[in-house]
Amino acid sequence: MTDLVDVHAHLAPINAVRLASIQGVEWRPAENVMVLDGHRLGMRALFEPQQLVRWMDQRGVARALVSIPPPLYRQDLPSSQALPWVTYLAEELLAMCAASGGRLGALLHLPMEHPDLIATTLNEFGDAGFEGIALAAGGHPNIDYADACYELMWSWMDDRGSFVFVHPGACRDPRLDRFYLENLVGNPYETGVAAAMLVMKSVPSRYPGIRFCLAHAGGVFTTLVGRLQRGFDTARPGVDLNAEAPMQAARRFYVDGIAHHPALIQMIKDIVGDDHVLFGSDWPFPMGMT
Repeated sequence: MTDLVDVHAHLAPINAVRLASIQGVEWRPAENVMVLDGHRLGMRALFEPQQLVRWMDQRGVARALVSIPPPLYRQDLPSSQALPWVTYLAEELLAMCAASGGRLGALLHLPMEHPDLIATTLNEFGDAGFEGIALAAGGHPNIDYADACYELMWSWMDDRGSFVFVHPGACRDPRLDRFYLENLVGNPYETGVAAAMLVMKSVPSRYPGIRFCLAHAGGVFTTLVGRLQRGFDTARPGVDLNAEAPMQAARRFYVDGIAHHPALIQMIKDIVGDDHVLFGSDWPFPMGMT
């Protein structure tokens, strides 16, 4: 067994008794299907952590950091329903990973679309045994990574040297409804916007203890950072020239290696650094490396 760690794996924790009391969620064990606000999630491997561990054994992966998949973000919930849902996810994902004999580590999902709930979630679960934090890159109009409402969260993460995995939520552009573009284009776009906002607000340089890791090889951020730098160099309107230069800030990010083209991987290594490209599988989704 190697010491390889997968930083990008997904599981959906199932506790049938608890789910029965959660509004908008239904677990159908005979079908291995979870229904979330009317949408079916039927990828069986998401509900069976032992499948992930077997996959890891076959490929020599020692450990995996597990986050919930985007369908479980449920970003349209009001605050009153979002808090019990986030609580369920935290408790059950932690329990699922704890039962793996050390093979799986849980990432705490924070409700970025509800800034008022973040402090409550961190106070309850921030020191509960999670190995990092998972954040939705977008998917809701309230999510703006440059907003001052997140400063206390960044400070908390910086103090603890947190590993923070940034993963796209939904991309609500109706033009992307066809051809699977919601995923193919929308996912990397959402991550790129989140990373650009972090850079332009100097979050990585002001909170250097945070180890930001961007899903899907950084999304479009790694291909657009040169353009961000050009906007910085030419003092485009709205660009804060007191911020850390984008090309320098890019070296602070980690990314997984899910780029789907070897030439792109080499470019990403040139931008973030060879040692900042981490192994990620996107288990069990077909857009990863199943």
